[in-house]
Amino acid sequence: MTTIAILPEKIEGDGTTYRAVAGKVQAQGKTAGEALDAMTEQLSENESSLLVIVQSLKPDRFFTAEQQQRLGELMQRWREARDRGSALPPCEQAELESLVEAELEAARLRAEAMLSGLGK
Repeated sequence: MTTIAILPEKIEGDGTTYRAVAGKVQAQGKTAGEALDAMTEQLSENESSLLVIVQSLKPDRFFTAEQQQRLGELMQRWREARDRGSALPPCEQAELESLVEAELEAARLRAEAMLSGLGK
């Protein structure tokens, strides 16, 4: 099963866009649905069984406010670097990837908590 996390991103002056992330594959859209559609176009038939988590941007026990703030800072720096045609310094890129993985793990843990709550 492929797990897709959909994260809202604040874009200065443009409001909010959404980024869908599944491992190393990413897609962006003006809405969560558009980001999901763009993501599913990139997935193979073997990855067609999906679990989709839409993150509300509220800190919780799985992903703290500090982690969210740092992820936001690094995503902004990543977008700026991308727009210039460059990349983040390797240490920041590694930190960004680590935070994305942590958020995906947090999404998995939230889903597990939801599922265990449904069984009660």
